[in-house]
Amino acid sequence: MNDNNIVLRVEDIHKSFGNNEVLRGISFDVRRGETKVFIGPSGTGKSTLLRCINQLTVPDRGSVWLDGEEVTNSGARINYFRQKIGMVFQNYYLFDHLTALKNVELALLKVRGMSKSEAREKALIELRQVGLEDWADHYPAELSGGQAQRVSIARALAMDPDVILFDEPTSALDPELTREVLEVMRKLAQQGMTMLVVTHEMGFACSVATEILFMENGVVAEQGTPDLLMHDPRFTRMKNFIGQFDSYRGD
Repeated sequence: MNDNNIVLRVEDIHKSFGNNEVLRGISFDVRRGETKVFIGPSGTGKSTLLRCINQLTVPDRGSVWLDGEEVTNSGARINYFRQKIGMVFQNYYLFDHLTALKNVELALLKVRGMSKSEAREKALIELRQVGLEDWADHYPAELSGGQAQRVSIARALAMDPDVILFDEPTSALDPELTREVLEVMRKLAQQGMTMLVVTHEMGFACSVATEILFMENGVVAEQGTPDLLMHDPRFTRMKNFIGQFDSYRGD
């Protein structure tokens, strides 16, 4: 692919918290339609990296580019870029006093300036996409954790982002609810949504990733396609991390 297909470029990102250097020079490109999955031990900077990409955490050094425009140091334009770089967190952060539909509608009304009828139609389309159209009028307290997380995915999709960042979206869910969220994400990957995913779900990572990046001590220690990582004996650190790699195939 040529450079015209690069939607996101991350260049030499560094971030420290006090004396703790969490990110030590992370660089990679993301082409349109790719799913890059970040794995590695806890505390290696994976979530911090995602937060640096959409500037929820400001990096100490380095730059992020979206479609050729710099996201870092963008000042007042950061809200524009955050519309184009959606994010789904570990916790879904829904408004408890709003229905699923209203949670998805809110940014369409307030940020994109849609009419009520336009916002409702768009929100219902995205809830249908995640299998929750019939739950549109339910409040978060009436939803399972998996359903609430799918509402948060619908909310991100409603902004028509160029990229969606997923920060361990299933870490707070039990296995059955985890599966329903991963199936939605798998479908998005198949449809060509550009995604960056931090996860410990190895079966999911191997089944959807264009590339897996193994982070350790604030750097990308190893990276490659799932097939390459499974069959190339050089990738010892990642294999040690995930154990019997072949046991995750076909999950």
